[in-house]
Order: sequence, then C-alpha cells, then structure tokens
Amino acid sequence: MTVRILPLPETAPPAPDRGLGALSTDKGNLPLDSVDVRASVTGLVAGIEVVQGFRNPFDVPLEATYIFPLPDRAAVTALRMEADDRVIEGELKERGQARQDYDTAITAGQRAAIAEEDRPDVFTMRVGNILPGERVTIRLTLDQPLPHESASSTTFRFPLVVAPRYIPGAPLDDERAGSGVADDTDAVPDASRISPPVLLPGFPNPVRLAVTVDIDPAGLPLTQVRSALHVVAEEGDGERVTVRLQPGERLDRDFILRLDFAPHESAALSLVPDESGGEGTFNLTVLPSGEAKPSPRDVVLVLDRSGSMRGWKMVAARRAAARIVDTLRTEDRFAVLSFDTVIERPRDLGTGLADGTDRNRFRAVEHLAALDARGGTEMLAPLDEACRLLADSPRDRVLVLITDGQVGNEDQLLARLEPQLQGVRVHTVGIDQAVNAGFLNRLATTGRGRFELVESEDRLDEAMEHIHHRITAPLATGLTLHADGLEIVSGTVAPARLGALFPGVPLVIAGRFRGSPSGALSVQGTTPDGTAWEQRATGISTRDRAATSIWARAHLRDLEDRYAVGGPDDLEQRIVATSLRFGVLCRFTAFVAVDSRVATEVGSSHQVVQPVEMPRGWAAPQMGRATFSAAADTFAGPPPP
Repeated sequence: MTVRILPLPETAPPAPDRGLGALSTDKGNLPLDSVDVRASVTGLVAGIEVVQGFRNPFDVPLEATYIFPLPDRAAVTALRMEADDRVIEGELKERGQARQDYDTAITAGQRAAIAEEDRPDVFTMRVGNILPGERVTIRLTLDQPLPHESASSTTFRFPLVVAPRYIPGAPLDDERAGSGVADDTDAVPDASRISPPVLLPGFPNPVRLAVTVDIDPAGLPLTQVRSALHVVAEEGDGERVTVRLQPGERLDRDFILRLDFAPHESAALSLVPDESGGEGTFNLTVLPSGEAKPSPRDVVLVLDRSGSMRGWKMVAARRAAARIVDTLRTEDRFAVLSFDTVIERPRDLGTGLADGTDRNRFRAVEHLAALDARGGTEMLAPLDEACRLLADSPRDRVLVLITDGQVGNEDQLLARLEPQLQGVRVHTVGIDQAVNAGFLNRLATTGRGRFELVESEDRLDEAMEHIHHRITAPLATGLTLHADGLEIVSGTVAPARLGALFPGVPLVIAGRFRGSPSGALSVQGTTPDGTAWEQRATGISTRDRAATSIWARAHLRDLEDRYAVGGPDDLEQRIVATSLRFGVLCRFTAFVAVDSRVATEVGSSHQVVQPVEMPRGWAAPQMGRATFSAAADTFAGPPPP
C-alpha cells in the first residue's frame, strides 16, 4: 500500500480564524455541525452518500434551514433521517404534497425533514422539531456521472458552498418564497430560496467537513489522480485508490479531483434491462477521432467583468478570452463584448463583426488587457446582442461566454435565448472555485455546446486546449440517432439536442428501450464538406445500478429546461410523473421524512437559517454589507422565550 500527500499549487495564505467584526458565542449556536461526503467512483460513475449533522444548542425545539449545493448532474435517489435511535426513510412526493406533510408534522410536534431542489445544483433542507441538545442526522443518496471530457480525462467535482448570486429585477410585494437574504423579484421570483446568509469574515469554522473518495477504474487505465483545490491524502494498493480530505477544511470551495487515463477507445453501447423486464436503459458513448478541415467562422466572445469576477478570476478570464482571439484566422469574423451593467467593445472595431486581421485581433486583446471587475452581472443584454450579431449567417457560428455564472435569473435567460440559438453553438467557460455549474451546463446544452470549468489559473492552459477543440470546425453536425434491432422509447433520449461532434470530445447519449437488451445504435451526421458521417456500436447487456437514475436525471433536466422556455401545458405533470416513477428528485417533487412519534408539545420553535462560507477568493466588499447583516440577524440573537 502507498500513502502520499498530493501537493497543491502556491496559494494565498488562509485568513486568520478571527477578524474585525467576527461573531462569537460561548457555546456556538449554528445548527449544522458536520458534513461528510462519501463517494465510490466506479469507472465513470460515482455513488455518493452525503451526511449532514444538525444539533440544537437552544432550550426550545429548533427548525434548521440549510441552503446547500449538490452536483448539478447528480440524481438524488433517497433521504434518511436518524434521531433518538430512530430511522425514518424519506418518501418522494409531489412538492406541494411534501410541503403539506412536513408542515402538518411540525405543527403536530413530530420530527420531520424535507429536501427540495431549487436549481439543478441548489437545494434546501429543512429539519424541524429538533429537541434541545439533540442531534439529527440526514443522509442523502446520489448517483453522479463523471463527465467524459476527453479520451484521457474526467473530473469528480463536488460543490460545497452556494455562492452569492446577482439578482436582477424589481422586488415583489408578495410573500417571500424562502428564508434567504435576497428579495424575490420579477426576474427571480424565488431569489429568497437561493440566497443563504453568509458568515462574517473571520468567523471560526463552524462545520466539520470530511470527504472520502474510493476510486475503482473498472478496467479503465487510470494513471493519475490530482486534487485541484485541496490538500488530500491518497492511499492505493495498485489499481484502486482512496482519497481523503485533510481535516480542518472549510466549506468554501468545490472539491475537485481530476482523473487521468492512458488514451483508450471507449465507443460502446451498454444495455441495462429493468429488474421488472420489458424496458431498460441504454448508454451510448461515441469518441470521434480525426480533424475537421477549417472553415470560416463567426465568433462572439462575451466576457463577464462584474464585481464577483474580482481577483484571480478576472485575470484568468482576460487570459482565456485573449487566447481565443489569438486562434482566430483572417477569414473568421468576430466580436468581443465585455459587460457588467453596461456593454463595452474594443476600440475601432465597430458595432458589428470584425474581420480576424492582425490589427483587429490586437485591438481586441488591448481592450481585454484593460478590463477590471466592477458592477452587477446584467447578463441578458450582452447575450441578446451576441445572438443578434450571429443571426442569419451562413458560416459556422460560435458564442463563447466566460463568467463565474453567479446570477439568479437562469430561467429568464434560457427562456429569452433559446429561440435565438438556432444554428448557434454556445460554449461556456466557468471561472470560479464555487462556480454556478448548473446554469452554465444548461446554457451550453441549450446551445449544443460544452461547459469547461476553470477553478484556478493553473487549470487555464489545460482548459484552453479543450476549448480550442470545441470552437474549431466540428467533425459532423446535424446528428441523429438510429436504432437497429433495438426499440427506443419515444421522447426519452437525453440530451434531447445532440449538437455537433468535435475531435477528441466524447458524446454520451442515454435513453430508454423496450424489449430485449440486444441490437445496435448508430449516430449519423454530415461533415463540413457535405459527406455522410456515421459511427455504430453493438449493444452489450450489463447490470448497472446507477444507469437508470442517471438517465432519469438527465431527462428530467431536459424537461425542466423545456418548461423554463414555455413548454406544453401538461409538461409539469409529465415531469412529476417521471420523477416519481424513477425515484429521482426534481424541481416539482421533494423528499419528505416524518417521524410517526410525537417528539414535543405543540408550541413555538426557534428557526435558524444556516449561514454559509464566503467563497474562497471572493472579496467581502463586492457582496454588500446587507448580506453580512442578514447573516448576523439570523444567528446572533437569542432564541425567543
């Protein structure tokens, strides 16, 4: 067995335990005291258990609310509540019914817990009637696919904090939707559900964090495991590896492991029959090779320079945008739009698309070099303008958004942009250590493109290689899926939009089939010169516990995005039915656990919203004093009598 500590790049020293304005108490009165993430990676799938520990330091019953992140592509399949030697399994129900069951239980003095999804990667946990001095444990079970970024790498990413998000729009006069610090607005009517209070800088670490990841390559030629943002201990006995987070870390940034493999051919079709028979889930991986002949492109770069991009993120964003500009050819046309609350363009390049000449590219890089972070994240106007610039062009059209994604109006943005993205490929570059991956993945999927994560400046060079492949000419477009001897259940293919194929960029397609687990699937498309392209795979019947839940999560995400842009009237009912049938949480369902035993007399309880860490690398002034004040109001005062 080998044991080693994985090194980290040079970083700024951590802030001291206490600082100006820090809050302190004799015994501490924050309800969340531990988070334990236990992941088991097998091949390109992770099974995860998230254990949250809540305690009540008060002299009256407590209701704790915790707004927290989970991986945006993960399927939440179970909830369990443990208290006073009792174990209560959660039930997945329609969201309104689950809330009613929870409220009824709390009113009756019963312990209860409810988990709800507010964004693909933002969830709310409420745990009620925790008795004085009592500890309640919540266990969530997840299945998460690891994105197949190339033929030789994948990433395990687990988010640990919900970063503050810019909330546009006019405040609503209605009752608040949640317990967060932001006002609900006409653009973000549930802003109060995605805006947890933030701990004051210097507040002692209130939560014990543990992360353990067991890695079984399952036949893949694993060569290296790299921790991007944390110091970890790694143990291995040859093929299998266990990675553990060092104690004392705060929940202030994503936990990211990069898994490197020897180059391998992974085109394959797995067929996973249901235990009940009759239907099953397929998973097709296509790994294209070769290079496409360059063709003239229209490229629009949209760069976020808002206040949340301050520090290393702004430096990395400028470098990323400049690198993309440098790859443009004379026959390409391009525009650069930098934005906060206003849109700015490079000097002398006009208001349209400029030719990719040396002079114009120099002007663009000159503009980028002068940018600093400021203002709010008014993202709709620049994306609208980018779509206008790319409209009705016969060329290959590419939109690249470089941002941390910290906005709350994701649904508004998707609803506005989706009709304008016909024929436009959208690639998103997320720069942050607590990035809004849920939104950036949704936008890229809507635009038939890819999302690339840049969590540090050290990651930038590697990420730019991936980005370069994705903004070049595709190998094939107009992709369609065809079955031979396998009956695909109509309307179940995920992603619903197959997009384009790029050199070395895997395409993963999942869906449901009916009948026996045999047959073949082929992906067909057209190359840039008009010739037909096809790749075919023959199915292999396998047993994969997570395949159906992971497909269901991807399918539900597609349906939810259709709902956001104005789908048919019965779409919500279809989403609920799919969620309940396959046991996977979505925005219209919730897991609720209710203890049948009455724990306390009916009466008032103390309500606390758990404050979260300020994301690492963020500067306190950019978040606004109101956010910190709200955090202090939440937990500084004594409980009611």
